[in-house]
Amino acid sequence: MSQIESTNSTMHKQNYSLMTAILFWCGLVVVSSLYLTIPLISTFAETFNITTAQAAWTGSAFSFFYAVGFLFFGPLSDRYGRKQMIVYGLITLTIVSPILGFVDSLPALTILRSVQGIAAATFAPSALAYAVEMLPLEKRVTTIGFVSTGFLMAGIVGQIFASVVSHQFGWQSVFYTLGGVYMVTVILVVLFIPKEDNPDKKGSFLAPFKQIVLVIKKKKLLSCYVITITLLLAFVGMYTTLGNYLSIEFGLGNREILYVRSVGIVGMLFSPFAGKLVTTFGIQNVLRGGMTLAVVGLAVLGISTNLPFLIIMSVIFVAGISITVPTLISLVGQLGGESRGAAVTLYTFILFIGATLGPIVAVWFLKTGSYLLTFELLALFLGIGLLVSFFIKLTKV
Repeated sequence: MSQIESTNSTMHKQNYSLMTAILFWCGLVVVSSLYLTIPLISTFAETFNITTAQAAWTGSAFSFFYAVGFLFFGPLSDRYGRKQMIVYGLITLTIVSPILGFVDSLPALTILRSVQGIAAATFAPSALAYAVEMLPLEKRVTTIGFVSTGFLMAGIVGQIFASVVSHQFGWQSVFYTLGGVYMVTVILVVLFIPKEDNPDKKGSFLAPFKQIVLVIKKKKLLSCYVITITLLLAFVGMYTTLGNYLSIEFGLGNREILYVRSVGIVGMLFSPFAGKLVTTFGIQNVLRGGMTLAVVGLAVLGISTNLPFLIIMSVIFVAGISITVPTLISLVGQLGGESRGAAVTLYTFILFIGATLGPIVAVWFLKTGSYLLTFELLALFLGIGLLVSFFIKLTKV
């Protein structure tokens, strides 16, 4: 038995890099669906003869069902297995995505986007819990860093992909192509992602859901969740504001704004190094350091009138967020203990609720007529999260 365990252990060690690469790819292509319709809103409005506000529901429907889906698929992955949930979700995306290219009305498009959102929601809670359970601590934060980088990069890559493909071949081809991408991804996951130990399928079906209630009662986790909601709220809110700011104040066009946003990928490259930083400096120090970078980058960005300097500050802000996200996931998994699956599920739900609120909050702040005030208020949200991080005390067992 020990020899078999040793062989399995060696196999897992040999597969860590491949597992990380595939999980990163999955995070990138799955979450990209969330952002695909942003550059297509005007196209939908023209195609279906509707307003842009109505066309925006193709994004809102996805994001709503995406966030709500986390609450169900996290606990379900506890019961039926992380890999199984990821595979089922990818198969559904493979089937549904090409169908979107055949619809001829907004209601049909919105309904199918909702189904897409539900299917996409299977990945994040399952994959993050999988990483926490299947990888040793020294590899865990790095892998989560790569997966988180995929999530963050999706916000830019998804828009670029949709813009390029729709411009060359029409908006329908965006979804046809996406179906093919998901088919390849299913094959990669089935062949190269090791299956975790069989989950315990006995007991009450509602037991995993009840764990979420227990998780909320843990004060340290509650503090983590306060920090969590500020992250993508500030991230998406900043880019929403930045787009308007660059257009009005600097006279940039859509393509130039996309180039500026693309530079943010440089900041995202710091995310995979969060694991080494945690090993060197400790998880709490890295968490606070990442948040400090983000707060400073965002606050200074707001007072910049020089475009190159503004771009540099945006990279610093993104680097801070990119370091914080995987570090916080690891901390939540650590504090969750036996309920880590439920803890990570709730984290993911709150993280993307923050992403949903980001543009709403940014637009509301922009009604003040001041870009400076909007950036500073978003920085204040992050500052509150930074302050809360100092109240999380870890006890060594």
